[in-house]
Amino acid sequence: MAEPFTLAFGLGLGWLMARLWPVWRRPREQKGMGQRPLPPNQVLAWIDAAPQGWLVLDPQNTIHYVNPRAERMLQVKGDRLRRGQPLLEAIDAPELMEVVLDARRLARPQRIGWMVAGEPLEAHVLLGQEGWVGVLLQSRRSLEAQLEQQERWVSDVAHELRTPLTALRLVGDSLAGQVEGRGGVLVERLQREIARLQLLVSDLLELSRLENTLLRQSERYVELDLVERVSAAWSSLGPLADQRGIALQLSATAGAPLRGDPSLLHRALLNLFDNALRHSPDGATVEVSVAPSGNWWLLSVRDHGGGLSEEDQERMFERFYRGDPSRDRSLRAGSQRAGSGLGLAIVQQIAVTHGGRVQGRNHAGGGAVMDLFLPRGG
Repeated sequence: MAEPFTLAFGLGLGWLMARLWPVWRRPREQKGMGQRPLPPNQVLAWIDAAPQGWLVLDPQNTIHYVNPRAERMLQVKGDRLRRGQPLLEAIDAPELMEVVLDARRLARPQRIGWMVAGEPLEAHVLLGQEGWVGVLLQSRRSLEAQLEQQERWVSDVAHELRTPLTALRLVGDSLAGQVEGRGGVLVERLQREIARLQLLVSDLLELSRLENTLLRQSERYVELDLVERVSAAWSSLGPLADQRGIALQLSATAGAPLRGDPSLLHRALLNLFDNALRHSPDGATVEVSVAPSGNWWLLSVRDHGGGLSEEDQERMFERFYRGDPSRDRSLRAGSQRAGSGLGLAIVQQIAVTHGGRVQGRNHAGGGAVMDLFLPRGG
């Protein structure tokens, strides 16, 4: 199910890119086709007619270009919003300035929502070459109504599924004590599938909420320490790790301060550690490191399993992708745990919500490594 605001952003950006492409093509390509370069004035005319607001900032965060739609959306009085004005002087929106600076500092696109005279706006900050920045603006009023409808639909479906699944699980638990032999095996399988469906419903609901959360929108963001979060998350999985003799090997700096949502980061770490446990042989270690990497904290989780296939590396963050079941050591060890196929998708969305990213790779010494990048500091 596609996000309405992501779809709208994609359509708007695609609309503009389709028209700017001829300008960015190299002259020899134009010459080979016997075409003249597109006049710059035509490009600006298309930007002026765009249904989204556009701001173009130079490396000093001075407004180089602004289209009429952006002027109306930002509701700036007089002639303050014009070319040559510093962004902070032209617009009383420290949130927008902060996200522009974050995009420059982290070298990644950023997204933020804020209110302008009672109108909910959303900005996508896009990095260009040599320090130039493009800011796409759009209203969230109609988008929020769609998002609320989507979240309400997912919540209603989840609620309708929870009741019969709970009833089925109770029936399965009752049958487990009365059936033996082959019937007992079938009941055990039934219990596993019901548990997996319950987890799937819960994860779908959480993923839907995360996808509808903008960067810094959560009021639960606080100052915290990433190393402390690692220890707390591993403690939650301690019984599962102890059952298979798997230990944590932590390498970290004295502290790793950042600003984030404690419950969301806890969930992301749980999913990463659970993924490592699934692919680790009994008696192995899960190696976790936390270290600075430029403007980021880099948290790496390494298992000692069979590593990632090419398909895993391409699709691991897709919804419902489960990979090769033969790599899952927990299933081979007879565990009744079953994933929903949404664990890494949730990690990715939590990382994006915090302005970071996550990626997977194979370790030179064997096993897989999941790298979680989160912005340093507050």
